[in-house]
Amino acid sequence: MADLGGSEKQEEVEQPWKVLEFYSGIGGMRYSLKKAGVNAKVVEAFDINDKANDVYQHNFGHRPYQGNIQSLTAADLDSYGAHAWLLSPPCQPYTRQGLQKHSGDARAFSFLKILELIPHTSQPPSMLFVENVVGFETSDTHTKLIEILEKTNFVIQEFILSPLQFGVPYSRPRYFCLAKRKPSCFQNHFLNNKLLWSPIPLFGHDDTTVADEHDQSQENWDRLLQSCEPVQKFLEFESHSNQSDTESGCLDTTHVSTEAFGDLEKNDKGNELVGSSLDRYIVPLSLIERWGSAMDIVYPDSKRCCCFTKSYYRYVKGTGSLLATVQPKKKGKASPLKEQCLRFFTPREVANLHSFPEDFHFPQQISLRQRYALLGNSLSIAVVAPLLRYLFAKPLVEQMQIFPSKDAYTHN
Repeated sequence: MADLGGSEKQEEVEQPWKVLEFYSGIGGMRYSLKKAGVNAKVVEAFDINDKANDVYQHNFGHRPYQGNIQSLTAADLDSYGAHAWLLSPPCQPYTRQGLQKHSGDARAFSFLKILELIPHTSQPPSMLFVENVVGFETSDTHTKLIEILEKTNFVIQEFILSPLQFGVPYSRPRYFCLAKRKPSCFQNHFLNNKLLWSPIPLFGHDDTTVADEHDQSQENWDRLLQSCEPVQKFLEFESHSNQSDTESGCLDTTHVSTEAFGDLEKNDKGNELVGSSLDRYIVPLSLIERWGSAMDIVYPDSKRCCCFTKSYYRYVKGTGSLLATVQPKKKGKASPLKEQCLRFFTPREVANLHSFPEDFHFPQQISLRQRYALLGNSLSIAVVAPLLRYLFAKPLVEQMQIFPSKDAYTHN
């Protein structure tokens, strides 16, 4: 009689991981799963934002659950039979600009509710992934997260990483928590319970001295920036760089008002902007006069730009970089800002810096302001994809046996 054990085991290994995607936004986590090459199926996504769900449905053909996830029960979560929970909860309770109320902020309640349900599920997830802003790791919500994961038999590894470390000229450091429920384990188990500032462990290296290194020296910073692609690789419009005459090729910003950054015109087709629409991204002179000294100005050959927040469309200090489309006549010599033809990065360019694929599009009804806001709440696929690949990878010891917790799941 033929031994069917091997084929059954192979069939088990090839089954896709079932994933729940909480706070799904415009689909950054799902795109990251795809880029990571993980054999996974999103059995449900959850988000309360109607516009974000419009974008998600437009790109994936599935509309996320839009009810209040605080109303979910342990039985509800068990019914999905999910092996992994991926969460990108609201960051406002933990940002430096916010009130920093942490778990006392109403926007943290739903995340806390999900965490509190874990011990009450009949089959807790085998893996859990959490993304948030830097600062979350010092919050009382983080303390609660670690406490619950340890009590429910998870091993944990934490990272603070930026797209700059992956060759993308985008300074957007974020906190990540990766957790596996025993007997599962990470490939680099010696990194358990450590906060890591390097992506090196994600690529199969076992150098513990480098893994938790937090080198902020100028030398290390310069080396990091040199490894990045220039900003121009992420632009959808060519810039007038190195002009001998700074006024040639520059759009007149004198009469451009902030109303130029309102909704997209009716004939706008998703990300495809008509040629004359570039003027909607020119920075008004009134903003330059008000915020010029605080603006982060970058050039097409720059190797870094600042994080774009959801408030980028109504520029204030710290909401994101502006692009100088005309560089100074002499390298290293600054020219007046009004002569540099400053413009906002377009939504497609912000999406490029978030590493969204070319086939990602906004549906036509999503306004320009809404696009910026949704992108500001999204995540870096260039960073999250390697983290998910690392999370879902099985050490050799696990590959030699059927994953214990995977057998027990059923989907009602």
